[in-house]
Amino acid sequence: MGCFFSRRRKPAQGGQQQQQAAAAGTGQDAAAGEEKAPQYSWDQRAKIDPKDYTFSGLKDETVGRLPGKVAGQQFVIQDCENCSIYIFDHSATITVDDCVNCQIFLGPIKGSVFFRDCKDCKCIVACQQFRTRDCRKLEVFLCCATQPIIESSTGMKFGCFQYYYPELALQFKDAGLSIFNNIWSNIHDFTPVSGENNWGLLPENAVVQDYVPLPSSEELKAVRISTDATRSIIPITRGQRQKSSDESCLAVFFAGDYTTANARKLIDEMTGKGFQLVQTKEVSMKAEDAHRVFQQCASEFIPLLEKGPVVALEFDGDGAVEGCQSTINDVFSGTKIFVSESKASASQDVDNFYNFADMQMGM
Repeated sequence: MGCFFSRRRKPAQGGQQQQQAAAAGTGQDAAAGEEKAPQYSWDQRAKIDPKDYTFSGLKDETVGRLPGKVAGQQFVIQDCENCSIYIFDHSATITVDDCVNCQIFLGPIKGSVFFRDCKDCKCIVACQQFRTRDCRKLEVFLCCATQPIIESSTGMKFGCFQYYYPELALQFKDAGLSIFNNIWSNIHDFTPVSGENNWGLLPENAVVQDYVPLPSSEELKAVRISTDATRSIIPITRGQRQKSSDESCLAVFFAGDYTTANARKLIDEMTGKGFQLVQTKEVSMKAEDAHRVFQQCASEFIPLLEKGPVVALEFDGDGAVEGCQSTINDVFSGTKIFVSESKASASQDVDNFYNFADMQMGM
């Protein structure tokens, strides 16, 4: 096999000058390249200053972050005393360490919030995971998508999250949290003490502003806050409080353009008639789940499950089944909704659905 080699061609007349010019041009191009380095998208991102996402070593101050100022970043609160702290935005995670006698509002947290070595604090918190360690006398209005955990903590009190400002609903979506998944009262004590109870529930008539007052600084007053229970982004549920009646009713809305609005409308109608909202849940279902929950009615609802998750509401009170059925017939004609058929079947409907939902969510 032969090899081919190219011969160096003799430069044409004037070629030497052309080569020199080309070399000079190459040098100029290199210089230009040095002056204009390539620009990448990650080079143009705003630099993150940890100080913008930290409150540390404060005393007797009112501080906070307005909507849009945290934008899903992590946040740290530590070594604060006698402070009022407000995070009016969604975040990735938040740690609260060594804080004493503080009032704290934390907007939707995509991941976890962890309180450590805190005492005598009053808080309003919305999160995916809630945990405390070595804390004493925390009073918390809570929205938590998973089971809250306390560890080596005493004197803990919990109530249902109750808050509104215009940006809050979108912040819940940005944090990936459903307003209907809130098991605020199902506390797991990781370090129980025999014969003692390290946690309890706040009074049912507790007023949020008595615990965490509205901000007093001019900057934070710009946030249009309401603590009226009827305006709360999170539906106010009884959780594990004792039911007032042995009659419950299950209503399930299927995914559509107005699912959330319809669910909230039914809540308003039923609570306006004196019935109590025990719990809510938003969860995806499959055909086999429908057979277990809806039983003989399953075939009617299975085609609707492909559109997205369902929203379930449990109401309590004498006459809850009849009241729920009549309200749905009067207000939601034409909307496909599952509702318990009778008082006799309602209790089983509730158990079937929430047993399924707890398994689905790993409870």
